[in-house]
Amino acid sequence: MLRQSLIFLDLETTGISAAHERITEIGLVEVVDGRRVGSWSQLVNPQKRIPSFIQSLTGISDAMVRDAPCFEELASGLFERLEGKLLIAHNARFDYGFLAAEFARLDMSYRPRVLCTAKLSRKLFPEHRRHNLDSLIARHGLRCSARHRALGDAEVLWQFLQKILSEVDAVRVAAALKAQLGSPALSVAA
Repeated sequence: MLRQSLIFLDLETTGISAAHERITEIGLVEVVDGRRVGSWSQLVNPQKRIPSFIQSLTGISDAMVRDAPCFEELASGLFERLEGKLLIAHNARFDYGFLAAEFARLDMSYRPRVLCTAKLSRKLFPEHRRHNLDSLIARHGLRCSARHRALGDAEVLWQFLQKILSEVDAVRVAAALKAQLGSPALSVAA
């Protein structure tokens, strides 16, 4: 059982460089003491055009974000939601990098503890070659309400962690978490 506050997060963006690109959608699932307590999703006006290949992938168009709030308008409320919680994301360096860059543009420092589900999957299932989100969905029988949309993908991460906590030996899970976080940030019931 999880013993701390967690945020399962996914972002959609205008590209891959946090220095030059912007967030177009934020989705998160909030978990406290092993129970899902809420979720939140918000389109974000990136204040720049979304490349057509990104629009095709995510289904998020310039028209959809035109009247959405920009990150600056969401920053304080989002920071409050995230503060003090373990951030869990797939390829977490990407999502964390975008959040940290957006907050830094506003002179806000965001430095959470971060757990990467891609790294966790590689550690627990080294016999598998692929650990992208589509592979995890297929391999573990996870359900995704909206692939390449922030909340749909964040929900998959919550399902993945629940699945491994119920099906993988607790000692192995604790060791994988310790290897990534430096200390067991999650308490896992045997």
